[in-house]
Amino acid sequence: MTVTTPLADLGDAAMTLPGITRIESHPRNVATPILVDRLRSVYPHQQVFGDFCTVQGFVDAPPRALYDWLSDTRSLEEWTYSLRGFTPTDEPGLWLAHDRLGDHTEIYTRTIANPHAMTVDYHCAWDQGRHLWMIYLMRVVDAQIVLDKPGSVVLWTNCHHPFYDENPYPETAPAQRPVWVGDFWDMFSAGHQLELENLTAIAEYRHRNGLPLCPDWMRS
Repeated sequence: MTVTTPLADLGDAAMTLPGITRIESHPRNVATPILVDRLRSVYPHQQVFGDFCTVQGFVDAPPRALYDWLSDTRSLEEWTYSLRGFTPTDEPGLWLAHDRLGDHTEIYTRTIANPHAMTVDYHCAWDQGRHLWMIYLMRVVDAQIVLDKPGSVVLWTNCHHPFYDENPYPETAPAQRPVWVGDFWDMFSAGHQLELENLTAIAEYRHRNGLPLCPDWMRS
């Protein structure tokens, strides 16, 4: 079994690099006020976003290298706030990890990527891997084409699947778990922006310091 060390190539910067907010350095009780501060009660989430949540941003790193990194499911362990410990399952392409937003919560993920369009779609679900209904749609765009400068534009959309409102597989949930993933829907815009900032900070640090965007441990 290969031992993986996410962000090992960043050294101490993995905990102190400006722009990164991961659960190791910012426990939920620390991160929640950060997210709440980004929400504006005068613009209700439902009124602004409805059934969709989209964030986007510029990343000063080459688009193809950025796509290659994101298209590896294990990259989620580096730039997401709370997904940790990815291991392959017996089903090819399906990964099991833990979402530390929920107590003792397993999350299953399959990544469907298109190298020509540079789209990366993460198909996920809490607790069970039979029906991956949480879909995170991402696209990497060459910034030279759309902004007339080197780098990448990342577009990320999430749709409000009805299962966010009620767990469709309660029998698979750990006993007495206090939260359901849909409880966080109103914070998705702020949470995803925070994670996009993580992605940007990591990719730009690696690019700026001559490191491969997709680290060696993912290539083994």
